[in-house]
Amino acid sequence: MVFFGMTSIIFQKTLHLHLRLKMYKVRGNIWIEGKTGALMGSGRMNLLEQIDQSGSITAAAKTMKMSYRQAWELVDSMNKQSKKPLVVTSAGGIGGGGSIVTLEGKKAIKKYKELLASFDKFKSSQTVRLKL
Repeated sequence: MVFFGMTSIIFQKTLHLHLRLKMYKVRGNIWIEGKTGALMGSGRMNLLEQIDQSGSITAAAKTMKMSYRQAWELVDSMNKQSKKPLVVTSAGGIGGGGSIVTLEGKKAIKKYKELLASFDKFKSSQTVRLKL
């Protein structure tokens, strides 16, 4: 078991040194587009995660240093483009309102993270193979 751990550490250090010596690095961003524009990207995924943690679009917007209006427009856009809402809201009042990331929203976060991890592996593999 230790042998594999040491091999992994040596491989990581070798890869890191190899990448440091290269002049070029493959970079890029990835997002999922619908018919009317972006459905999911890193920023939208982060917003959904913040809403899920705080239970509030307002709190999520503040955490992300964006206006409530911008956060609401992103949520509205995602909800309109997806088959089922990713976020549901309840109006404020005596008990206060709130927002919930739906099961569909949680699936979208998970799927985007999987896609992002795959894309990161692709970028790394292409960087290693890049010869200019």
